[in-house]
Amino acid sequence: MPVMVVVTVLVAIVSALAGCGAPTTTVTVGGEVVLMTHDSFAVSDGVLEEFTAQTGIKVRVLRSGDAGAMLNQAILAKDHPLADVLYGVDNTFLSRALGAGIFETYESPGLALVPAEFQLDPSHQATPIDYGDICVNYDKAAFAGTVKAPATLRDLTKPEYRSTLVTENPATSSPGLAFVLATVAEFGETGSYTWRDYWADLVKNDVLVVGGWEDAYYSAFSGGSGKGDRPLVVSYATSPVAEVVYAETPVTVAPTGIVAAGAFRQVEFAGVLAKAKNPDGARQLVDFLLSKGFQEDMPLQMFVYPVSTGATLPPEFATYAALPERADAMDPALIGANRDRWIEEWTSIVLP
Repeated sequence: MPVMVVVTVLVAIVSALAGCGAPTTTVTVGGEVVLMTHDSFAVSDGVLEEFTAQTGIKVRVLRSGDAGAMLNQAILAKDHPLADVLYGVDNTFLSRALGAGIFETYESPGLALVPAEFQLDPSHQATPIDYGDICVNYDKAAFAGTVKAPATLRDLTKPEYRSTLVTENPATSSPGLAFVLATVAEFGETGSYTWRDYWADLVKNDVLVVGGWEDAYYSAFSGGSGKGDRPLVVSYATSPVAEVVYAETPVTVAPTGIVAAGAFRQVEFAGVLAKAKNPDGARQLVDFLLSKGFQEDMPLQMFVYPVSTGATLPPEFATYAALPERADAMDPALIGANRDRWIEEWTSIVLP
């Protein structure tokens, strides 16, 4: 690694990355910054190289499994972090990350263009980068006959949907946890029929549980690019867009659809890891993740929505994406207070 040289630069360098003004700062030029992220991280050729061209800092990407597994690694290594920036922890795991103290405080100037609804961490340890909705996706071909795609979460417990659903383990997967939270929001903790009763019914209906999203979507799901035999999968509301964009044979209609009912809003964050080897470079990288260039690249790479109001969505999203009219959201503090218990109760019901 080349020797790192610290120089003082004017506002323009940082504000060019973040898209808004900021006071003068001390910036590390040269060297390397390590970005720890989930396996679904994707970026167009040349985007990270643009960061290097602007700062002189090279980015090394460290993919670390699904979001839950990634966060577990970051917490275990917090005294000797494996990276400088962590990207991909979402609102379902946010309180755990903050409680573990893995981030340092950093308020990016790019937050000036991020609506308050996404700024869920007032301490500014975690910076919102993108959002999307978790919901059930279905294989259109499998429901072209007499049995139609389910319309509600409760439908998934009916006999006609037996052995059709694959979901992710909430202990290791953020989409899996988001789906459990959606059922908590839908059916509640008390009453004649609770979320626990719902999951017991899903077990009776032969729900399949796998470790992470990639296994669920590509190995178990039958629709689109999936290679399995389950026509229902817990995925993203933007997954049909990906099926069109990446279709081997060009298509104008997505082969998959979404069940809009029971959607859960997921917000993903990035943060500068405490005790990072390159904290100055890490702050610049967080700024870059909020820049117009990166924010506009994300939709067709990771099929999420940018949080910055300065970013423009690609036309494919306007044509093929279907944001649910209502997506459940839950206070991260409420999630933090109950997440471990909910996962334990889920495990006792689904994986006894």
